[in-house]
Amino acid sequence: MGLATRLKALAGFGDDRTSVPEAKAAGGGYGGGSLVFAGGQTEGAQWSERSYGALSRAGFLQNPVVYRCVRLISENAASVPLLLYDGAAEVEAHPMLALLRRPNGGQDGAALLEAVCGHLLLAGAAHLEAGLIDGEPRLVHALRPDRVRTLAGGDGWPEAIEVRAGSSVRRVSLESEDARPARGLAIRLFHPLSDGEGFPPVAAAQTALDLHNAATRWNKALLDNSARPSGALVYQPGDGANLSADQFERLKTELESGYAGAARAGRPMLLEGGLDWKAMALSPRDMDFMEARNGAARDIALSFGVPPMLLGIPGDATYANYQEANRALFRLTVLPLLTRICGAVGDWLAGFYEGGTGLRLGFDHDRIEGLALEREALWARVGAAGFLDEDEKREAVGYGPRAAGAS
Repeated sequence: MGLATRLKALAGFGDDRTSVPEAKAAGGGYGGGSLVFAGGQTEGAQWSERSYGALSRAGFLQNPVVYRCVRLISENAASVPLLLYDGAAEVEAHPMLALLRRPNGGQDGAALLEAVCGHLLLAGAAHLEAGLIDGEPRLVHALRPDRVRTLAGGDGWPEAIEVRAGSSVRRVSLESEDARPARGLAIRLFHPLSDGEGFPPVAAAQTALDLHNAATRWNKALLDNSARPSGALVYQPGDGANLSADQFERLKTELESGYAGAARAGRPMLLEGGLDWKAMALSPRDMDFMEARNGAARDIALSFGVPPMLLGIPGDATYANYQEANRALFRLTVLPLLTRICGAVGDWLAGFYEGGTGLRLGFDHDRIEGLALEREALWARVGAAGFLDEDEKREAVGYGPRAAGAS
């Protein structure tokens, strides 16, 4: 039995119309001499979970905006050369630098830093574990967030993490023992409602992420169904009969079960005997899914701190503005995150080395390509300052005094 036949039978307008009692609808009725159902109705909003696995799958693995935001931030952070200082003096050779250049057999330093940044952006927390030989760290591994569970002590503060890999479970302490640093390090982004968990940027953009993914699926469904628009199904019985509330709801349910939802968007109808389809001008162009997707993409970029024009989202994309956007990415997002990581990792590893209390891990601002214009402007201003001597100028741009006897 076709849809039209079922609709007429449900409404009582077929050959067995006497089997369905007619009733005039209260308040003007539902029919008014015709059956009208607006197509394109959708079910209640469905939101993705907030777990690391769910957000990673819906975001990084399926959404190009989240993927590009994470890659932009983590790759730019990993490309900045790290420096080690002992007080104000730079240390050129130290076991910590060698460890960070090759932290483990499967990663170099850039890959480890990229993984730490990715964990912070997608999970809100990154956990590192040190492999010790004779009390000194010889390996450093970044632990996957979905394998880590934070354990709180009797006072409620995190004291250890539980790492699960398959059937293996081990405990890694986060607190120092016998004046030695802990084997584990936890770096967390601020979470207003948790002491042991961090709040990731992708979770703040969850609504925009789901909207962006849903708009993509909706457009794909429309293309799969020949891009048919939504509209209204109109039936003119000819005798002016109205529909009861029960009859109208049954018809509505019949149509929704076969034609509502993104998976059935634009599915064509086969019409017969008095049924007519009236387009409601809700075409993809009129509904402007592209602008909805762009708006959601801008919200996602905002939560990560990435200027939208760096992601190719339509907007003012002149060359000067692109340069400003690139500097904003470094100044407002990459460098604060890198400073946070360097401070935590440097203080943690320094505790393993004798006399390491004065060690400080930093990075070389002068080798950041995104800040080249700022550096050139600073050098020009300092070089033109006639009231400064040579050593004062060197200090102003971050260098020490010239060595005695150097030309």
